[in-house]
Parts: sequence; C-alpha cells; structure tokens
Amino acid sequence: MVNNTKMKKIKVVHIITKLELGGAQKNTLYTVEHLNKDMFEVYLLTGRGGMLDNYAKELAHKTKIKLFFVTDLVREIHPWKDCLALIELFFLLKKILPDIVHTHSSKAGILGRWASKFVGWLTHHRIKIIHTFHGFGFSRFHKWFVRYLYIFLEIVTAKISHKLIFVSKANINTALEYKIVPAKNTTKILLIRSGIKFADYKNVSELRSKMLQELNITKEVKVISTIGPFKPQKNLVDFITMAKIIIYDLKFSKYKLHFFIAGDGEQRKLLTSLVERYKLHKYITFLSWYKNIPGLMSITDIFVMTSLWEGLPRSAVESLLSGVPVIAYETDGLKDIIKENINGYLLPAKNVFALAKKVVEVLSDEKKLEMLKSNAKNSVDTTFDIDYMVEQQQRLYIEIVSS
Repeated sequence: MVNNTKMKKIKVVHIITKLELGGAQKNTLYTVEHLNKDMFEVYLLTGRGGMLDNYAKELAHKTKIKLFFVTDLVREIHPWKDCLALIELFFLLKKILPDIVHTHSSKAGILGRWASKFVGWLTHHRIKIIHTFHGFGFSRFHKWFVRYLYIFLEIVTAKISHKLIFVSKANINTALEYKIVPAKNTTKILLIRSGIKFADYKNVSELRSKMLQELNITKEVKVISTIGPFKPQKNLVDFITMAKIIIYDLKFSKYKLHFFIAGDGEQRKLLTSLVERYKLHKYITFLSWYKNIPGLMSITDIFVMTSLWEGLPRSAVESLLSGVPVIAYETDGLKDIIKENINGYLLPAKNVFALAKKVVEVLSDEKKLEMLKSNAKNSVDTTFDIDYMVEQQQRLYIEIVSS
C-alpha cells in the first residue's frame, strides 16, 4: 500500500489579474482553498487592489496557501506595467518552479502563461500550462483594434497552453470561430462549469419573510434584481433605463415594483445620478457589495442582466437555482442555461425597450411567472456545483502531470 503522505506534492500556481468581487475571482479562491493539500502545494498570484484581497490574506493565514501580490499586474492595458508584471511573474515562477500554472482572466492569462513558458525554456523545468476562459477580454462592443489585439494574443498564447478550460459551450464555439483553438486541436478543450455552492440555495424560500422585513419590502411588491460590479461590461445604465421605461413609459401598475442593484464600482456616480434624473430613488435601492445573495434571491421575482458580454455569469446560475427566472441580453454563456419561455428570455443586446416590455409581459401573466419559477429550479444540474468543479480540476491536474 502506497503511503500518500510521502509522495511529492504537485505544485499548482493559480494566477488571476485582480481579486474583484466577481464569479471568476470567487471560484478561483474557492479552488485554491479546497484543493487537497495532501496532494497539492498551492500558490496564488494576483494583482493588488481587489475587494477580496483581505479575504485572500485571511485564507493564506489559516490554510497552507502561499499568496503573492504582483504589484504591476493591472486590469487595464498598460504596456509599461504589463512588461514589469511579466518580469515579476517570471521571477516568482522561477523561484517556485511549479508543476502546473493555472491562469484566469485575460491579462493574467496572457502574461502568466508566457512567464511560465519563459521559465520552462530557461530552466528546462517542465511546467504544464492551463488557462480558464471565464469569458473573453474582447467583444463586439470594444474598439476594433482592442478586439483584434486580444484575439491575436489569445491565438498565439493558446499555442503554448496544454489545456484550455471553458465555462460554457458558447465560449467554446467563440474560440473555434476566432481560431483561438483550431478545430483540429480540440483535445486541448475542456468544459468545466463556473460553480456555485448548491447547499447555500437549498432552502432559499425559507429566508423570504426575514428578508422582506430586512429590506423593508411588503409581500405584495414584485421585486426585480440584478447583481454585478459597476463597470461598462455590466451595462447597468440599461437596467436603470429599463426601470424608467416600465414605470413611466409603459406605466405598469398591476403591482407595486421595486428594483435592487447589488454591486459597486467605478460607475457608481453615473448610476446614482441617472436614478436621480429619472426620479427613481423610491423605486431603486443600491445594496452595494451585498453578501447575502440567497436572501436577495428569496424575495426576487425576476432577475435581469444587462451585461454586454459574459462567460457564464455566476449570478444567473444562482438565480435559477433559487427558482428565479432570468431575463437578459443574449451573451455567450447565458445561451447555455436560459431556455426561451421555459426559465427565462434572452433579448438582443442594447434593446432596452424590448427588455422592459418582456419584464412587463411576464409580470402581467401570473401563471407564466409561476411556470418560469418552477422550471428555473429544475434547470441547473449538478455540473454547476462548485465542489464538483474543484473535483474536476483536481483530476485534470493529476492527469496532466502524469502525461
């Protein structure tokens, strides 16, 4: 019988651009926390300034994770800082000499993979390189030169990657369409869903009475919610505009309505000023970085997403698992989970009037709303469970190191 405690641990380094309060970041932190520490020696490399920095420090303090902050690793394109970040990553990886480097997010994905490759060339140490696409750093809403720069970089960087993980089938199709992964080389491709903790959403309905009281909402009010950082990608201007159209243009009056926005960020001033301009302050509540998402879902009737591009948004999966239908703009990952007239609706991006009309249509038909809610609960399978996500990654690490 083999004594596993005497086996050499597999060194795994996770690299992510910034620990913002988002699905990719939460999933990465959950992964590094829950990887089997008897089998893996775990490192986390990240840029500074994220909302979850302190959480990562606490995690490193109470577990065996080794945490390093990369000073010049920033989200925005910044040639000078990007060069410095590449150099810093190179020296950190040269010191660690990992067996596996697993990168997340566009910037860290490109710099981290090339730093790993350079370390391998210089030291002749074999490093297996894995990248997870939690979405793409480009979309049709970016300026053309930014879009094609990212596509080019993803194409050349995919060539030095051993495995490419996608969180949605739609993202795989996008990668094939842009030849990021050639059709003849699909053995590099692996689908691992962006997971959530199923147990947290098992008894969501039991939270409703308490949450109505906490958020000062009466049970007769219909609640429309959204979650996301206040940045251009999430396009929350359209969420607020949708509320204005429903209340003042379409003059919906069958029920009293309230809109919740959970999140914060760079566009806060823009969004709050828009609420004032549209005279929506009594209809819309900003919850900032609200942590009790199951509680929010317990009082939500419709979850609306106005994102312009996504991988596979964690909040949409949380909504469905809570029995809340999703009405959203059509983006890559959402096409995997939202089924028309079954658990929600997808509409053309930027068509905010159509979005508002669809919300009104659903709210006006109580039978349809209840049907969507019932179907939503049954539309998320266990491949979305976060513990299954970690299990899949562990199996991949063991397989790829031995290959």
